[in-house]
Formats: sequence, structure tokens, C-alpha cells
Amino acid sequence: MLELLTNPEAWVAFGVLTALEIVLGIDNIIFLSILVGRLPAADRPRARTIGLSLAMLMRIGLLLSITWVMSLEAPFFTVFGRDISGRDLILLGGGLFLIAKSTMEIHGSLEGEEHEHNVKGGASFVSTIVQIAVIDIVFSLDSVITAVGMASHVPVMIAAVIAAVGVMMFMAGPISDFVDRHPTIKMLALSFLILIGTALVGEGLGFHIPKGYIYFAMAFSVIVEMLNIRLRKKVQPVQLRKELEE
Repeated sequence: MLELLTNPEAWVAFGVLTALEIVLGIDNIIFLSILVGRLPAADRPRARTIGLSLAMLMRIGLLLSITWVMSLEAPFFTVFGRDISGRDLILLGGGLFLIAKSTMEIHGSLEGEEHEHNVKGGASFVSTIVQIAVIDIVFSLDSVITAVGMASHVPVMIAAVIAAVGVMMFMAGPISDFVDRHPTIKMLALSFLILIGTALVGEGLGFHIPKGYIYFAMAFSVIVEMLNIRLRKKVQPVQLRKELEE
């Protein structure tokens, strides 16, 4: 352990992995924010903490089971001449779950206040945590496989995961509150989740979509929406003054 603390390469790996884990955790935070937003305000901080803690524990558990994780990439069975691994099945299931859940949330938002009230009324704390745990498995698997490919020391990877989750816990609250205050941002976030779910399904079927493209599209869309929000804030007072003058 002392050798790692005095090894510059270990510190570089720690910094890179921490940054990478935070970037890979963005989709996790978005999904968590959407689900937690359906709970009563008093329960949301606790749900965020439990959800991210589960994500951290799953990542650490998978890192301590690297041999098993890497065995998931071995062929499990064959369909139409293509080998299907355990990782493919997890990505397929997780991607389909994300697409279905996001589509249902979009449909619920478009149905109006009465339907939204019924949906929120049916959201329980336990069911929300279970859904977060399910998708945490998918995101954790992808994150751990990436980390294993970039570092060779398990303690360094675990330290990076803990640091990244700490940053995510700090970011999750403001992001969730911002999404709740802006319905258009929530719709955009749900669209991101459908995009991520589609990428996971494609990955499970053997079609690799570089994550850089996905994150660039997400960042560009967020920047455009931020400009729209700022424009609406400037336009609304002007329209109100005109209405009062008339």
C-alpha cells in the first residue's frame, strides 16, 4: 500500500479513473434524479444517498470480483451464429429497462397533471430504490470493465470509485432540484436515457457506439436548452409588461 502512495503512476491512474467514473456516472445521476423526483420531497435526499451508496458498493464488489466480471465477456451461448455473453445479456436487459422506463415517464408527463398525480401517488420508496439498484448493476458493470482496462491495481480503482461517488453525491442534489424546476430539462433528460438505453441494447447486440459521440450530443443539447431557458427568462417580463399596457 505504501508503494502505491508513493508511486506517481498510481496517482495519475487515480485522477484519470476518478474523472472517468464521474463522466460515466452522469447517466446514473440522470436516472436517479428522474426516479427520486417522484418521491415526497422529504424522502428524496435519503433516496439519493442510498441509491449512490448502492452504486458504490456494487462497483467495489465487482472490482473485488474481477475474475468473475471478466468471465462475463466469455461466450455464454450462440444465436444465429453470434456468441452471446453474460455481459451482453446484462446490457440488453438494462438497455430495454431504461427505454421502457423512460418512455413510460415521458408518457406520464404528457398525460397531464391528473395522470402525473396518480403516478406519483403510486411511487413508493422501496420500489424506487429497487429500480435504482437494478440499473446500478448495468452502469456499474460498464464502469468496472472500463476501470479494469485502465488500471492494474485494485486499491487504486476502489479509491477512484469512492472519490467519484463522493463527487456524485454532492452533484446529485442540485441536479435533481434543477431537473424538477424545469420540465423541459426533465423531458430532455428522459430523452437522454432513451438514447443511452438504445446504446446499451446496441452494445449487447455487438454494435459498439462510441460514448464520446453520445456525451457530445448530450452536452450540446444541454447547452442549447440552457440558452432557451435564459431567453425565456428575458422574454417573459417583456410579454408581461405588454399585456399590462394593453
